[in-house]
Amino acid sequence: MLILSDFFYQLDQIPPLFYFSVVLLGLMVGSFLNVVVYRLPKMMFIEWEQSARDILENSDSPDTKPERFNLIWPPSTCPTCDNRIKPWCNIPVFSYLFLKGQCHHCKAPISARYPIVESITALISLVVAQQLGVSMSLLWALLFSWSLWTLSLIDYDHKLLPDQITLPLLWLGLLLNLNGTFVPLESAVIGAVAGYLCLWSVYWAFKLITGKEGMGYGDFKLLAALGAWMGWEAIPSIILWSSLVGSVIGIGMILIVKHNRNHAIPFGPFLAAAGWGYFLWGETMNLNNWLLI
Repeated sequence: MLILSDFFYQLDQIPPLFYFSVVLLGLMVGSFLNVVVYRLPKMMFIEWEQSARDILENSDSPDTKPERFNLIWPPSTCPTCDNRIKPWCNIPVFSYLFLKGQCHHCKAPISARYPIVESITALISLVVAQQLGVSMSLLWALLFSWSLWTLSLIDYDHKLLPDQITLPLLWLGLLLNLNGTFVPLESAVIGAVAGYLCLWSVYWAFKLITGKEGMGYGDFKLLAALGAWMGWEAIPSIILWSSLVGSVIGIGMILIVKHNRNHAIPFGPFLAAAGWGYFLWGETMNLNNWLLI
């Protein structure tokens, strides 16, 4: 702990080194998040399929053990030529630029999403660092921010908010607030409960009225996690801003890009963005300030 304190002290004395370190860390984490966003949903689908087979006990299906697939195995390969990606071809952003967005082996185009995710992760990390400065709280805030960014990407792609991320985020928020790291424990506990029940109530009210499901249970758990980190006082503002931005974007997609109104738009990214904004700029985003109360 003393070594870590000395390291923080050195960073605090040299701001350019501090921000450079945060950006570099953000780029590396962003590279890993690309893996998580792609592989975690696939891991869930494989697990669900295997569970379904076990439940059905279909004797006609071959008794085959699924191939090992997780966040670290198999190694990353080119989806076109299936050649393993060399470490020097996997440097965040720089490898993409050096290779001109093409596979080193077959010259197939590489999606620009990879460097974009890495760059945005670095930018998110830099903004958090500028707001919190050199502190232990910064490490937790970065983890919180990276988790929300990952959840947003997965929800956008698959309309899923994995329990593997939302639930640890919820419990970590409560643990950190045992000693009031961000808010008093009482506020955090009530925030977790209120966050879940608010959207749970909206879900059932909407389903009883329309017979349709307006959102998934993952949204309940995400708002509960946000309440655990920021307390119950943040819940009304997060719901307001996420609903407002979500409505504007949803209407815009219908009018401008002719999005099918019967196709659901994931709510998780709006919740995550509103929660992250409140975490950093709570006073500005507080509902009371906007209502002039």
